[in-house]
Amino acid sequence: MLKYGNVKFILGGRLIFGPDAKSLLVTLLLITVPVIIFCVFVARHLQHAFSPYNAGYAILAVAIVFTIYVLILLFLTSARDPGIIPRNSHPPEEEFRYDSSVSAEVGGRQTPSLQFPRTKEVMVNGVHVRVKYCDTCMLYRPPRCSHCSICNNCVERFDHHCPWVGQCIGLRNYRYFFMFVSSATLLCIYVFSMSALYIKVLMDDHQGTVWKAMKESPPSVILMAYCFISLWFVGGLTGFHLYLISTNQTTYENFRFRADNRINVYNLGCPSNFLEVFCTKIKPSKNNFRAFVREEVSRPTLQSIQGAEAEDIGGGDPRPKVEDDLEIGEDLLKISQRRNIEEIDEDIRSRGSNGPAHTALEVDAILDSDHRAPTIRSETRHSSWGRRSGSWEIATDDVLSNSKAMESRSYMTGKEGRQ
Repeated sequence: MLKYGNVKFILGGRLIFGPDAKSLLVTLLLITVPVIIFCVFVARHLQHAFSPYNAGYAILAVAIVFTIYVLILLFLTSARDPGIIPRNSHPPEEEFRYDSSVSAEVGGRQTPSLQFPRTKEVMVNGVHVRVKYCDTCMLYRPPRCSHCSICNNCVERFDHHCPWVGQCIGLRNYRYFFMFVSSATLLCIYVFSMSALYIKVLMDDHQGTVWKAMKESPPSVILMAYCFISLWFVGGLTGFHLYLISTNQTTYENFRFRADNRINVYNLGCPSNFLEVFCTKIKPSKNNFRAFVREEVSRPTLQSIQGAEAEDIGGGDPRPKVEDDLEIGEDLLKISQRRNIEEIDEDIRSRGSNGPAHTALEVDAILDSDHRAPTIRSETRHSSWGRRSGSWEIATDDVLSNSKAMESRSYMTGKEGRQ
């Protein structure tokens, strides 16, 4: 899982772009190409149109400076952190709780299920606001935060993802985005006005009609048409965001509140809303994109915890435990048999009987006869198969009784050997 979603870094994390940063080149061409055409075919001819005050040079200078200003705003909008919230490596453990009212029957036993609240309420301006849990970032989103499906990050005060700048628009770049859109609108108006002025100058110089002037300067006509069409987009977008700022909404909230008929709890009044957007200090980024990423030990998620509980309850195979119990029982029986034989042999030697002491072959014969004796069988097992725990248990009384039987049998065998 990527720590910072689908964003792209340039110059060691100094510049942060969205995954569709290539569309930024298209935006650059849409801005620079018309301005270059304007400077070459329109502004250059207007340098001497106002000779007494040399105002013609100012037309060219304003076009160049204003274009650079627009490009800087575009760069500030596209190449900075929009307000990405660092994602967690594991869910917040303090939010885990066991809900006894919702229980699941696994392995024949009722157990409380591990619940994780998907939403919780926080207080905003005296009103309770519900925030959601993000499964991708494994955190509760702060108010006005949303997860961008394109950048794959949770962004504070998420407005929208703009493909023209190749970046999300959020808390830390919304001001520059609005200034870029409004400045692009003013640039369109300026180019359109100066192109129309040049048409007027041509009409006055040649004392002709509008059509003759337009034939003498086709680039001016093209620029006027281009700026007129562009004004419908950037101008309309500027007007829409002026409305959003005045009501303290985001584009995402505007569509969501309209669909859900919800009250806007963030509206502080028109003057305060404008001051909040343009006069407050931009918060520093919550991410250190230039720092080295440390690998963290992944903690168990909710699904893994529930799966482990299901296996412990009885979802696993009980046969390995049964085989282990049988092996332990047989080992205990063998140990008891060996101890009984040693005690019998020592008893015979201590009594000083007429018969010879047991040799190693006789002891092995006794061991072989004991091995042929019936051991723990399935008929004598006291198992808990069918119980709710789903495990096998071997009663210690069975092991002790079998060891006593082996002791008496070994003693009788030794007695018969002496006779």
